[in-house]
Amino acid sequence: MVPSASFGDSAPRSINDVPGGGPTVLRMMLGAQLRRLREQAGITREDAGEAIRGSHAKISRLELGRVGFKERDVADLLSLYGVADTDDRAPLLALARRANEPGWWHKYGDLLPTWFETYVGLEQAATQVRTYEPQFVPGLLQTEAMARHVTQLGHHTMPADELARRVEFRLARQRILTAEGGPTLWAVVDEAALRRQLGGPDVMREQIDHLITLSERPNVVVQVVPFRLGGHAGAGGPFSILRFAGASDVPDIVYLEQLTSALYLDKRTDVDDYLATMDLLCVQALQPRETVTFLRDLRDQLSDA
Repeated sequence: MVPSASFGDSAPRSINDVPGGGPTVLRMMLGAQLRRLREQAGITREDAGEAIRGSHAKISRLELGRVGFKERDVADLLSLYGVADTDDRAPLLALARRANEPGWWHKYGDLLPTWFETYVGLEQAATQVRTYEPQFVPGLLQTEAMARHVTQLGHHTMPADELARRVEFRLARQRILTAEGGPTLWAVVDEAALRRQLGGPDVMREQIDHLITLSERPNVVVQVVPFRLGGHAGAGGPFSILRFAGASDVPDIVYLEQLTSALYLDKRTDVDDYLATMDLLCVQALQPRETVTFLRDLRDQLSDA
């Protein structure tokens, strides 16, 4: 079973028929709607900025969904764009209100850099997450013990209470896998991530058992890229592809995390390149049933060690 670039697609829905998912994607959707209305009305960003007592740069940020919306600004822009009918205005104004509601993760805002808060908002709203990880078990699949050890790697002097909150946050992210209407997660993991014994054999055995259990869920697929394959398509490093089926105004997004920042790619050519790489990885890797056999064998090796 090999995923294609269209895996998980569904028919587009209206802008008010999108799961909760938090404000990030809702802002992107509203911004795209406002951009379309502005272009249809033949109005420049400069003129739109003046209408809301701002600049063309503010309009650009609004249309990209990178900042919050004031309902007054949305109302003024709709008037400028000729949207006068109450029935046409109401859904967009309601979306502006929803887009300003804080996501559950905001209570961890003191721990998270802004660039990662953006990713969490996208992850929570995605209907499909495809990820390749060469060094660690993906965060959505980590046990509590594994999450603690991975977190400590980058924060050696972290106070105990902060470490506990960071682990709590990671486990809270994982709830999307069991939530109603949660996303499909397709994870391709390099064998190195499973051979590197973070926390020792006991932690790794628990982690491998957890992967086997999660792979039985209908919305979780796990594949391992074995050492014996040699070189493979994922040589460029870890990446994730998020899809928002039903949210037709939000493109697929590729997420590339770096040490102190992240890149978000949404240009069609870039996304297509990563989709092709992911598809090839899924062909090269052990297939899901083979992966379960591999994981059981690896767990037995750890038990015998």
